[in-house]
Amino acid sequence: MNHAKPTVLFVCVHNAGRSQMAAGWLRHLAGDTVEVRSAGSAPAETINPAAVEAMKEVGIDITDQTPIKLTWDAARESDVIITMGCGDACPVFPGKRYEDWKLEDPAGKGVDAVRPIRDEIKTRIEVLLADLIPAS
Repeated sequence: MNHAKPTVLFVCVHNAGRSQMAAGWLRHLAGDTVEVRSAGSAPAETINPAAVEAMKEVGIDITDQTPIKLTWDAARESDVIITMGCGDACPVFPGKRYEDWKLEDPAGKGVDAVRPIRDEIKTRIEVLLADLIPAS
């Protein structure tokens, strides 16, 4: 039996909003059953404050996360790659599971506009997690 944890990589352009919220939800809901990574094709300087605030409202702290540049190694070493609007900059490796999540970009929006994006991400994470870690 394979005990290796599945690795999920979330990729968006700035790695400051959507991918950070998705990573926060997956860490929160999966605990240590999944390895979670996130990166951006053109990372921002800092994480989106509205994303931080929206996640804080549901008890998830993502303030310690920093936007990081997507590397080929991170992509190659991941089992599932979830892209969120990084277009042609997203790496494609044969044999990986890909999902492209069409989500509104929270950049420059206030927390009121970010809440529905946060909630949609949670729903998608729950579906993904049920698929990755079937209930025993």
